[in-house]
Amino acid sequence: MLIASYNRAGMGDVLVVLTAQNTESVTEQKGSVVRISDNENNLLGYNFLNASEILDLTEANGQVFLTEADVEKLNHVLTDNGFEAELEADLEPKFVVGYVEKAEPHPDSDHLQVTSTLIGNDKRVQIVSGSPNMRADIKVVVVKVGAMMPSGLIIWPGALRGVPSNGMITSGRELRLPNAPQVPGALILPDDYAEIGTPFDASSPRAQALFQ
Repeated sequence: MLIASYNRAGMGDVLVVLTAQNTESVTEQKGSVVRISDNENNLLGYNFLNASEILDLTEANGQVFLTEADVEKLNHVLTDNGFEAELEADLEPKFVVGYVEKAEPHPDSDHLQVTSTLIGNDKRVQIVSGSPNMRADIKVVVVKVGAMMPSGLIIWPGALRGVPSNGMITSGRELRLPNAPQVPGALILPDDYAEIGTPFDASSPRAQALFQ
């Protein structure tokens, strides 16, 4: 997992890189790099100061999608500042077309449902959903663990009322699609939208036209 973000107006010239969910953390600074770890020294992420001297961030404002070459540059900066080169590129699409195979009532909730959702290559994830229109046999947009939503929310592994949930079935509103209903409810895709497991690009013409 590798999530990077950059907001010069809000945080200055700092690239924030996360590799795990931030719990209680310990920081260590060497030169222009701050390492963030948990109490057992497991890596949670890095802050790269003077980040625009490392990567071209001219157009960046929010999530930054790091290429393998970008990660290689960051690892060089780590070693130059006395840290290990421990970052690994994560190029797996985090927004994909999924298919809800099962949707069953949550054992401890009257509005949540526990889904088994296919996300491609015979891989399934369990996602707890509160969408009022959730049901089996629909195509949806699945946000995988390790994704950053347009709002800045990061999707981590979790549980809702004691039931594990790994990912999110999202709405058009949460994806900020034009004219999406501003009410709760999963975005149900047309059956012929795309194959299961296909990356979902909210900026593509077809996605932008879903609510036209």
